[in-house]
Amino acid sequence: MWGIVPAAGSGTRIQPLAFSKELLPVGSRFDGATERPRAVSEYLVERMIAGGADKICFVIGPGKSDILHYFGGQYRDAAIAYVVQPQPGGLCDAIFRAAPLIHPDEPVTIGLPDTIWFPADALSALPDDVLSFLLFPVEHPESFDAVVLDDNDKVEEIQVKRQGARSNWIWGAFKMPGLVLHALHRLWLERVPRDEYVGTLVNAYLRQGGDAVGVRAGQSYVDVGTLHGYREAVALLGRGAASIRRMHASE
Repeated sequence: MWGIVPAAGSGTRIQPLAFSKELLPVGSRFDGATERPRAVSEYLVERMIAGGADKICFVIGPGKSDILHYFGGQYRDAAIAYVVQPQPGGLCDAIFRAAPLIHPDEPVTIGLPDTIWFPADALSALPDDVLSFLLFPVEHPESFDAVVLDDNDKVEEIQVKRQGARSNWIWGAFKMPGLVLHALHRLWLERVPRDEYVGTLVNAYLRQGGDAVGVRAGQSYVDVGTLHGYREAVALLGRGAASIRRMHASE
């Protein structure tokens, strides 16, 4: 399974930084006995691997070679590939830059590299045979893409950053067969203007008879792309570390 990491954005909400926003240090991890800072995008890559991905494709901009230097060609058991988005063109454009790598019979998962969410193995809850969204409850869905489901958990609509959103469940990642990725790509190429956001493209896909499901397997979700979000992420990781310490203390 492929994992696509759209990492070509300039990160204007949290700049100025001396490096790509996807390498922003948040928390830490151990290499053997040595503790070192962890880049925020590592959380997504680890979650993709936990969900079954054995190949990761970073979509980077021309000036983001620091991501290539950081991850190289391998992360744990997953091979790493890179494609370039020549100029900013929105999330859909970034995702479809990786489409030539994806075989129609192979599943693919997509997430955002400046987010941290739990549980870490939640992608395993998504089916491989249909477009499926991993959903998280949030207090302010108008800042995200809210996903409206019917009684059978089929997606009725994705409300992109809409005031008064009808759902407080937002998507944090999604999975689909490669065949569906290519169908979405063809639809995107046909639309004028081409969609910037995944939500508007998926709405068009649904109107044409496509299917998508939502899975409420997420518990907590933080967008680290702002200073406020960065502070929330540090607090979230701190609570998680405290819970682990308490668990070990009670054993």
